[in-house]
Amino acid sequence: MKHLSRVALAAVLFFTLGGLALAQPPDSTLGKLSDDAQKQAVARNQAGSTKVTGAGAGVGMGLAAIGAGIGIGLIGHSALAGIARQPEQAGAIRGTMILMAALVEGVALIAVVFCLVLSFVA
Repeated sequence: MKHLSRVALAAVLFFTLGGLALAQPPDSTLGKLSDDAQKQAVARNQAGSTKVTGAGAGVGMGLAAIGAGIGIGLIGHSALAGIARQPEQAGAIRGTMILMAALVEGVALIAVVFCLVLSFVA
């Protein structure tokens, strides 16, 4: 289980940081350019960054949905295991489970909205 979680964390970090690296336009270190050449370079950078930002936003939305699904599944599993061990505490465990699931879903919803804003603004 530890190995799987480390691989999953590495994959999430790789895609997140890779998406951030691709979403940023490259710095131009060309020196002095004519006005026409500089306008063309700026237009190329803007045209390329819009497509990559949209792809990064799509990856971000997918990761947020997957993460929320895994998180809520783990919360439900732990709650059922706790209720099976102590049935007299079912009400307290159920209330805590619902609260935690709502918090996880709220974070995922904020991430999806943020990614949608990124995809439409860029």
